[in-house]
This record gives sequence, C-alpha cells and structure tokens, in this order.
Amino acid sequence: MKKILNIAVALLLCNATQAQSLEAYLQEAEANNPEVQAFEIRYNIAKEKVKESQALPNTEVSAGLFVSEPETRTGAQKARFSVKQMLPWFGTITARENYATSLAEVDYLDIAITKRKLRLSVSQSYYRLYAIKEIQEALEENIQLLKTFEQLALTSVEVGNASAVDVLRLQIRQNELQEQKAILAQEQFAENRAFNNLLNRDEALTITVADSLLITEDFPQASTTLGLHPELEKYDRLYESVVQSEILNQKEANPNLGFGLDYIPVADRAGLNFSDNGKDIFMPAVSLSIPIFNTKYKSRSIQHKMQQEEINAQREHRRNLLETVLHNAIAGREAARIRHRTQSVNLKQARDAEEILVKNYETGTIDFNEVLDIQELQLKFQMNQIEAVKNFYGQTAAINYLTDQY
Repeated sequence: MKKILNIAVALLLCNATQAQSLEAYLQEAEANNPEVQAFEIRYNIAKEKVKESQALPNTEVSAGLFVSEPETRTGAQKARFSVKQMLPWFGTITARENYATSLAEVDYLDIAITKRKLRLSVSQSYYRLYAIKEIQEALEENIQLLKTFEQLALTSVEVGNASAVDVLRLQIRQNELQEQKAILAQEQFAENRAFNNLLNRDEALTITVADSLLITEDFPQASTTLGLHPELEKYDRLYESVVQSEILNQKEANPNLGFGLDYIPVADRAGLNFSDNGKDIFMPAVSLSIPIFNTKYKSRSIQHKMQQEEINAQREHRRNLLETVLHNAIAGREAARIRHRTQSVNLKQARDAEEILVKNYETGTIDFNEVLDIQELQLKFQMNQIEAVKNFYGQTAAINYLTDQY
C-alpha cells in the first residue's frame, strides 16, 4: 500500500509540474505575441471611435463684407457675420454611440479568439517538442541495447556461434538509428524556433518540456457541447451591430435641426438724429434639413435585413464545423488512449522476449536475426506509444479550445 501511495503522489507531482511549465509558456505567449497585441490595439481604436461618435457636426462660422453697402432706414449695412450649428434628430447621437460600442465588442471578441488559438498552437507545439525528446531518448536506449548485443555477437563469433554478418547487421541498425537521431535534432531545432516565435522571444532560447506525460484511465471525460464559444458569440455580436446600425439608420432618416445667429453691423446715417440710427442687426435663425429623397435609407434597411440573414447562416455553418471538429477531437483522444494502452502491453511483451533472448545467449542458442526483429518491434512500440501520448494531449488541447476550458 505504501508503494502504491508513493506512485500516486509521483504521478500527481509529474502532472502538476507539466501543467505549471506549459501554463507559464501560455501566459508568456499571451503577453508577448504580436498578433494578440495587434488585436488589442484594434480594440482600443474601436473604443476611441465610441468617443468619436458622440461629436456634433462642425459649427459653421461665416463672415462677409458688402461691396455695395445696402442702405436701410437706420443706416448702411457694412458686413455680415453668421454662426450656425446643426443638431441631429433626438436620439441619433445615442444610436451612433450604441453602434460604435457594438463594433468594439466584436473587436474585443477577436482578442479572445486569437488568445484561444494561440494557446492551442503553443500547446500543440509543446507536445510535439515533448514527443521529439521522448523519441530521441528511445532511440538512444535502443542504440545502447544494440551495442550490448553487438558485444554478445562479437563474443559469439569468437566461439563460432555467430558470423561476422550478424555483427555487421547490428552495426548497420545502429547507424540507421543514429541517422534518425540526427534528423530528429533538425526537427527539434525547427520546432524550437517555431515555439519561441509564438512567444515572440529569442529563437535560440531553450525550451523545457515535461519529463513524462501520463495517460490514465480515469482522465476527465471531455465535454461534448461547445458552450458559449467566442467564435459563435462573435456572430451574435455582429448580428447586434447590424441591429444597432438599423436603429441609427432610422434616426438618420429624420430631419436635422439647425440653430444660428446672424449679426450685421450698421453705420450711422450722417446728419440725422433718431433713436435707431446706426442700430446693428441681430437675427436668430432656425433651419431644418429634411431628407425628402430617402431612397438610401430604405435601401440600407433592406441591406441590414439581408446582413442579419447572412450572419445567421454563417453562424450555423460555423457551429456545425466546430461541432464536427470537437467530435473528431474526442474520438481522436479516445483512439490515442486505446493505442497507448495496446502499445504498452506490446512493449512489455517485446521486452520480455528480449530477456528470453538474452537468457538464451547463456546456452549459446541466441539468434541475432531474432534480436534485430525484437529490437525493431520494441522501438516501433515505443514510438507508437510516444505518438499516442502526443496525440492524446494534442487532442485535449483542441477540446479545451472548443469547450470553453481556457
């Protein structure tokens, strides 16, 4: 019982260490990734547009000088100064502000979507790096195993129980594994650069991955529902922005009011003395801008209705795609679990066969052809097992992206 408890604690500590390591990379990626920063800037611009939407039309100020001064009873008019302010219909500014706010909410969701996709990319790259590390270790383990069998073969050649061909075949197999290690080193180099680029940091920085990732039978089951996914919520916000655009369109179809004031300085009439002599003129004015030809507003209303239908169709299509991806990810993760379980059993049996071959050496009946076959099977099962772990956690990351786990 004490041994079982120790193993359980070790498994929990291993998973916790892996989670903390990956989570640290994810947080660094969110803080530094330029794509996320670009969407945050776009959102800040959209918030400034909300303030912009509250502005009134420009105040019109004009001044004119009479070339030929008109004479009036109170004197000659010298010049004309005017100030005029147009005001939109009641509620138009509020409608414009609501529309700008709805567009800003769409941009905010782009940030959430981009962060989710970034976390998915970083996680999957992390698991690829883990798989490369594990495969390299498996290759080195098998190279050392082949070297051991090579020494046994050399000894057998000396006593006449094996031929030099057996030694050469073992050496050729080692060369093949060394080649795979060299190729993997190049893949690791490229994946390291890709991972660091996701975090927007120096490409040469070392990446630390988990020592071991485990697949347990009691791993939490995945949710089969999308929930309120930001990709779908974005369509809801787009729909709402069209609604607000139509409200604004209806407001803009109303008349605009204008208020102004004209000032005309008047010169004194020479030789006359009366109460209004040279009295300046002040003339308040009210204007009304009426959209008599309102075809464009009717056309906008029709366009908005069609845009709403388009958004609903796009949302339904996107939901179907996401649900398909989710179900495939769930099936893929379960397949990886089954594959891992099978490869674990096969690997144990291959190692048992290896032990039997080693024991047969003591009786001088070892067959080095069988040694190579067992070694090849053992490596195959190890690599399949590692691939299953990578796929399991990669599909888990995809499920987390789709089921609101981030």
